[in-house]
Amino acid sequence: MLVLGLTGSIGMGKSTVADMLRELGFPVFSSDAFIHKALDRDGKAVPTVASLFPETYRDGAIDRVLLGALVFSDPEKLQRLEGVLHPLVRKAETAFIQEARKKNARAAVLEIPLLFETKAETMCDFVLCVSAPLRIQRARVLRRRNMTEKKLQAIRARQRPESEKKRRSDIIIPTGGSVAQTRHALFAKLASLGLVDPRPTKRDL
Repeated sequence: MLVLGLTGSIGMGKSTVADMLRELGFPVFSSDAFIHKALDRDGKAVPTVASLFPETYRDGAIDRVLLGALVFSDPEKLQRLEGVLHPLVRKAETAFIQEARKKNARAAVLEIPLLFETKAETMCDFVLCVSAPLRIQRARVLRRRNMTEKKLQAIRARQRPESEKKRRSDIIIPTGGSVAQTRHALFAKLASLGLVDPRPTKRDL
């Protein structure tokens, strides 16, 4: 079984490509979804995060908007938060891979925005990086709720440069065009790894 790492900067299309991989039958672990659940009501990370940042605790959950406002502008607080969350994510990723192997999956996918930052590439056989022109990335991200130019710049600052991510990845999936173009590009790359039939059916595409 191959382990594929799926990464890319904010707004580059990771979720779209992850959904395509799920549609093709590959199990996908989303680190963002795991963290959201861990910070939700009675989540695994709630007690520790609440003790570190008590002002973010609300009715059994962590207010992620308030938490983000606290840590993104303070590297020390961000490091403390990551010290709580990253080990939980790594443990969940390991369990996910083990479960996928038990089910004889052709490949398991780890969707991790900070894949290189957390050294998660060491768990992967191949790394797929989604990429789009920066103007498209900016337009996509600024359409999100509660997003501002300042927040976008702060997020970019803690992520590796786009050029480095692409250089360190095995496969680049362009996501600046249509959804159909992205799907075709992804399918071709998966076929090159022997994970899908190189002659796709209409259902595949």
